[in-house]
Amino acid sequence: MAFFKLKDGLKKTREGVFSKVTRLITGKRKIDEDFLEELEEILIAGDVGVDATLNVIDHIRDRVKKERYETTEELDQLIKNEVSRLLETPNFEEPDQKPAVILVVGVNGTGKTTSIAKLAYKLKEQGKSVLLAAGDTFRAAAIEQLCIWSERIGCDVIKHQQNSDPAAVVFDAVSAAKARNNDYLIIDTAGRLHTKSNLMTELEKIVRVIQRQIPEAPHEVILVLDAGNGQNALNQAREFVKAANVNSIFLTKLDGTAKGGVVLSIRNVLGIPVKYIGLGEKMTDMEYFNPKEFVEGLFTNE
Repeated sequence: MAFFKLKDGLKKTREGVFSKVTRLITGKRKIDEDFLEELEEILIAGDVGVDATLNVIDHIRDRVKKERYETTEELDQLIKNEVSRLLETPNFEEPDQKPAVILVVGVNGTGKTTSIAKLAYKLKEQGKSVLLAAGDTFRAAAIEQLCIWSERIGCDVIKHQQNSDPAAVVFDAVSAAKARNNDYLIIDTAGRLHTKSNLMTELEKIVRVIQRQIPEAPHEVILVLDAGNGQNALNQAREFVKAANVNSIFLTKLDGTAKGGVVLSIRNVLGIPVKYIGLGEKMTDMEYFNPKEFVEGLFTNE
C-alpha cells in the first residue's frame, strides 16, 4: 500500500522528468557520449542538480567502460542502480533513552508544523507516547496550529505565550517529558525571526538548553524542506545544517511538484539522508523514505 501511495505522489516528477529518461533509454541501443549528454540535460532540468547529475553520469561512464550493456533492459537497470546508489542511506538507530528528543527546524511555509503532526501521529500509531513543544513563539498561529493538531492526535503540548522565550518553552518541555517518562519529545522551532542570524542564534541556544538536561540530545534534528522549492531548498538547508547539526530531512509536498529529483541533490550535496516524505495534507500522508521504492516510483509507469 505504501508503495502505491509513493508512486502516486511521484506522478508529476515521473511524468515531467523521468519519463523522458525512459523514452531516451528506449530509443537507444548503446551508451555513447550523445546519450550521456541527453541524459545529463534531462536530469539537470529535472532539479536533480548539477553535482548529483555529474556524479551519476560519471559512474555510468566508468561502468560502461568496464561492462557491456547491449539491451534496453540492461541500460534501464544500470541507470536505476546508479540513482539508487546516490540515495543509499545509513540505518537509523533509535535512541534507547526516554525521552528521545527530536528537534524540527525549517523556514515558514514548508509545512513544518503539519509534518510534526504527521510524525507524532505515526509514532502514536506505533504505541509510543509523544509530547509536543511549541517552540515557535514568534508566530502566534504556529502555537495555535500545533495545539489543534495535538488534539486530533491525542497528545499534550507544552506552550507559553506568543513572543515568550523559546528556550524557556523547550526547558519546560524537556522537564515535562522526563517527568512523564514520554517516549518522544518533538520540538517545533521558529521558521522566521527578524533576521536570519537571529534565527540561527536562537536555534543554537535551544540546543544548549536541551543539552543541559539531556547531554546527548537532541537525538534527531529534522530539517523540513518543501520539494516544490527544488534547488532553492538546498540554500535554506545549508544555513540550518550549520546552526543545528541537522541529521535527517523531511521532504514535504512531494505529491504537488515535478521537482522530486531534488532528493538526489540533497543527498549528494549535503550528505544528509531524506528520512521522511510528505505526500498530502492528512495525518496519514507521510511515509518513511525507502530509496529502492523511490527509484521504482520514479521509473515505473504501470
